[in-house]
Amino acid sequence: MVCHYNESVKFFYDISKKNISGMWQTKDYVVVSLGLLVCVFVIFANILVMLAIFMNRRFHYPIYYLLGNLAAADLFAGISYMYLMFHTGPWTIKLSINQWFVRQGLIDTSLTASVINLMAIALERHQTIFTMQLHSKMTNHRVVLLIIGIWLIAILLGLVPSLGWSCICNTSECSNMAPLYCRSYLVFWAVLNLLTFTIMMAVYTRIFIYVLRKNHRMSQHTSQVKQKETVVNLMKTMVMILGCFVVCWTPGLVLLLLDGLCESCDVLTYEKFFLVLAECNSFMNPIIYSYRDKDMRDTFKRILCFPCLGWQQTEEHSGVRFNTLKQERRRRVLQESWVARKARDGDGEQANRGQLVLKEAENMLDSTES
Repeated sequence: MVCHYNESVKFFYDISKKNISGMWQTKDYVVVSLGLLVCVFVIFANILVMLAIFMNRRFHYPIYYLLGNLAAADLFAGISYMYLMFHTGPWTIKLSINQWFVRQGLIDTSLTASVINLMAIALERHQTIFTMQLHSKMTNHRVVLLIIGIWLIAILLGLVPSLGWSCICNTSECSNMAPLYCRSYLVFWAVLNLLTFTIMMAVYTRIFIYVLRKNHRMSQHTSQVKQKETVVNLMKTMVMILGCFVVCWTPGLVLLLLDGLCESCDVLTYEKFFLVLAECNSFMNPIIYSYRDKDMRDTFKRILCFPCLGWQQTEEHSGVRFNTLKQERRRRVLQESWVARKARDGDGEQANRGQLVLKEAENMLDSTES
């Protein structure tokens, strides 16, 4: 077995019959320019999401920390694609084997982080909704450990090809789309991610069936109806995020699967289109947040208006209230007290009276501490 560590990247591209131009053409300029423009938007949008979650105390819950980590994965994807744009086209021919592995490894890591993070979100929603809670009781320490674990797994899977699962020592196994990757690795990668998508869709389907069955059994008290609507709305947002991810990434993964299983299939014709589609997913999540979550949308406005109007002036005109931790704790105490009172008093007039007491207490809290 002969290994080709001293060969250039062009050597492997010639074997896979994937053409790389040595001169810049109009198509190359257009692809790189549009790619860089999308990358800038991806980076900006996801930094905005992370800032919003950091600044607004109402988002300091496990589900939003995981959404923030998903934004971090999309931010990393934007940086990875920007690196790709500066190392693609005629620049590809100048890459060393290690530089090529870095380029591909960054993209693989960002995708893996997004997929595992979406799985963690699905499991978190499953646990909370089956107990009819809005937020998980997972501690911040566990959330941090979970996020660290997500990135460690993502980095490890991103390094797998450069650690040996490549075709450098077996050129007959080189793929067409990624000429230094083995076909067997592409099959493994595509099947693993498609299987993960299937599991996530099964989890969300089970959650929706449970919520639909639970809805008609729930009491019609104002607080419970509001909680039910909040849970359902958050679920819809999660499903939109998952659906968008599946739509954007599945075609590319199917193409990778075909490249690994079918040597005669023409996968290079659609490669660029599906790559752009996958890149677009990284800026879709902030758009979904803006459309589905009013608190998130208002927080975005406040952050964007801050350089022009200043923090205090923005607070006066935006109508967005950023509760302190003290306020949030006192509000939760009030809510728990009312739930306990309702449990003792039962339904009917006493429960309604308890709701009015809670509302008056919240109004007093807002007027004294806002």
